[in-house]
Amino acid sequence: MWTQRIKTGLVTTTAAASLLLLAACGPSPSPAGSSSAPPTSATPSASASSTPSQTATMTPSPSATATSAAPAAPALCKAGSLTATTDATGGGAAGSVYEKLILTNSGATNCVLEGFAGVSLTADANGDPIGEPATRETTTPVTRIELAPGKSAWAEIRYTQAGNYGDCTRVPAAGFRIYPPNDTASLFVAEPHDACSNAGIKLLTVTAFQAV
Repeated sequence: MWTQRIKTGLVTTTAAASLLLLAACGPSPSPAGSSSAPPTSATPSASASSTPSQTATMTPSPSATATSAAPAAPALCKAGSLTATTDATGGGAAGSVYEKLILTNSGATNCVLEGFAGVSLTADANGDPIGEPATRETTTPVTRIELAPGKSAWAEIRYTQAGNYGDCTRVPAAGFRIYPPNDTASLFVAEPHDACSNAGIKLLTVTAFQAV
């Protein structure tokens, strides 16, 4: 009997010792609620850390905003700042007289003369034009002429004698009414001629102004 009990106890003790040995060799359980994920970095992202130079409003330098005012372009020459004379030394041919119409800048600033003058024969300085105004002679090209104070430009006037036209109704004219290019005011040059009061007879032609 004792021998059998001793054998039974040894078997039981040996089995228990084996279970304890297996438990000791197995992996230890992780603590409850713990996470195996790596910790999140606390370093701020690049987009959240803008530098002052990226967000600050840039102020333009004075050199970038300063503008130098361009000088004003000269105005057109007007009758109020011009004087008109004629030079009849150009001679004539076949019943015509050629002379220079000279406009001089009598103002204090530069002005621009460009194109054709309006020219008519008139009874006096304040009278209406008589007959047809001058026809433009376009063989001389139009040029832009800047006249400094005291400087002049000229155009050629051709006057055809009224006696060349048998149907001319003659009227004495005291001189020329001169309208500078692009102006509605006029100048008067005293120079007596016969004019034709009836329409259709053109006694005058004028060229574009040229620099002296």
